[in-house]
Amino acid sequence: MSWAAAASMSPEISRRPVAAQIEREFSGVVAWYGTVTQAWWAMVRVRGKHLLVEAKGPSELREAIVTARGWTWPA
Repeated sequence: MSWAAAASMSPEISRRPVAAQIEREFSGVVAWYGTVTQAWWAMVRVRGKHLLVEAKGPSELREAIVTARGWTWPA
């Protein structure tokens, strides 16, 4: 589904394809849009631990995922 087609759908329906695309781009990541929080979320595995990242939009979520994987998390 194209971004334009997704944008023309209801917000709940149109966000799932975007989250699925992010999951395809980042192996092992689970992504979703929180309707209550009005934020994008992803569960990212870093050094054997699962970390939760939050963002305002899909592009920012991609950046947060990349940053989470490269961040020096406490041991």
